[in-house]
Amino acid sequence: MLIFDADDTLWENNVLFERVIDDFLDWLAHPTMDRAQLRPILNDIERANIATIGYGSKALLRNLHDTFQHLYQREVTATESSQIEELAVALIDHQVELIHGVPETLTQLGSRHDLLLLTKGAQDEQQRKIDASGLAHHFKSTHIVPEKDPDTYRALAKDLALDVSTTWMIGNSPKSDILASRAAGMNAVFIPNVHTWILEEIELDPEDKGILHLERFTDLLNHF
Repeated sequence: MLIFDADDTLWENNVLFERVIDDFLDWLAHPTMDRAQLRPILNDIERANIATIGYGSKALLRNLHDTFQHLYQREVTATESSQIEELAVALIDHQVELIHGVPETLTQLGSRHDLLLLTKGAQDEQQRKIDASGLAHHFKSTHIVPEKDPDTYRALAKDLALDVSTTWMIGNSPKSDILASRAAGMNAVFIPNVHTWILEEIELDPEDKGILHLERFTDLLNHF
């Protein structure tokens, strides 16, 4: 069984969020702090809010509002709120941009393996991207979850009666795709994306034989 992450594995995603964040930091025009000082503050607010608001464009908007309030120690005005929301319009309206070789690779892999899709985030937002991608037909089933931690993988394995020793999780996120699935007993394929969200970055053990490191998505055909 091959399980695929979606955002930044099958299609580009976080690069769009980074563009919004860059625009937001420019818009802030903070009088005493530069971009290098402001970004860690936003990161800390995002990290603190994950448990309550999760992931996705709506979560980012909330985090941008909270960052503004933290920095200026006042509520966001209606005008400022509208300006922040305008910065994020591209996240809602953008077309899904598939990563090179994804459709062809999935077609070949699907001819010899069962494929699943496992993605985290807001249900409606993730489903919209799945529908827009045109990739759903490649997968035996698709699963949208609020978080991808070891318990998520254990529950999926139990519900689908998966043999974890022969199941591979494929993704770009060291934290959510690789380490979490390994903790549940699965194998993992790490395909890095230069735009991976900083909060998903964590060092992987180079000696872990259960992790296959590949450079690009199409390399999967050389191993599966």
